Amino acid sequence: MIGFFRRVVAVYDSLEHFWEHKRTERAAANLLIAVFLGSLALIELARQGWLPETVAALLPKSHFYAISVAFSMLLGIEVFGLVFSLANSVSVSVGKQFEILSLILLRHSFKEFIYFNEPLVWEQASKPVLHILSNAGGGLLIFFLLGVYYRLQRHRVITQTAIATAEFIASKKIVSLLLLLIVSCIGVLQGYYFLSGQAAYDFFSIFYTVLVFSDVLLVLISLRYSSSYPILFRNSGFAVATVVIRLALTAPPYINVLLGVGAMVFAIGITVAYNRFEKTAQPSAGTAECPLSN
Repeated sequence: MIGFFRRVVAVYDSLEHFWEHKRTERAAANLLIAVFLGSLALIELARQGWLPETVAALLPKSHFYAISVAFSMLLGIEVFGLVFSLANSVSVSVGKQFEILSLILLRHSFKEFIYFNEPLVWEQASKPVLHILSNAGGGLLIFFLLGVYYRLQRHRVITQTAIATAEFIASKKIVSLLLLLIVSCIGVLQGYYFLSGQAAYDFFSIFYTVLVFSDVLLVLISLRYSSSYPILFRNSGFAVATVVIRLALTAPPYINVLLGVGAMVFAIGITVAYNRFEKTAQPSAGTAECPLSN
């Protein structure tokens, strides 16, 4: 079992090192730029009738769609960052979930533009502009509340020995690798459906559905190392916040913002209650603080 954990940790550490390397970050940024400019060029070529009909049929007619494509890819990159954060800290991974939610709300604002003709006229924008302001305002509010959430975090160990800590971290890395595999498969299938002209599903809705199950799994795994009530309640509460985020992704305008902001306030409330509950707790003798613990 120890050998298995070591191999999993080695694979995970290699992937995480590759993903967080500066060269990878620059390559991802360059890819986003190329996709954005390429989308603009292809849309214009299709509008001018300079592409084969089979290809032009797959392309939208609005230039604003290029913004949606680039933003969707940016969110996909952020999803991989969230997957890797699962092994580091439960609280940090929850924060990453809300970061992605705030960006999704901003993407919803941009998506309203794809239904407009060019050039923009106020008669068309008068109603969608309320949706744009709602989504953008919700994203801004979550962005602000995230600063409060991160400042409240107090990382504490939940294991009693160094060996148990290493096993707990390795277990979370196994979950992260499984989630990474699932996310990759979902992305490949969505790309296939798009290229074949079939109806594509909402990638982020499915991702957050899978994330709910992974969060519950992490709660159950943590019970192997600590059955402390405040830790159990906090981690279970964070899983509930993920469920609310999932509901926000498919809710109608205005309701989605209320659910997203409500989930953020709920996560802050859990953190405040957890800190007060544990404010007198001290690390066990011989046990060092570990930022990877919870």
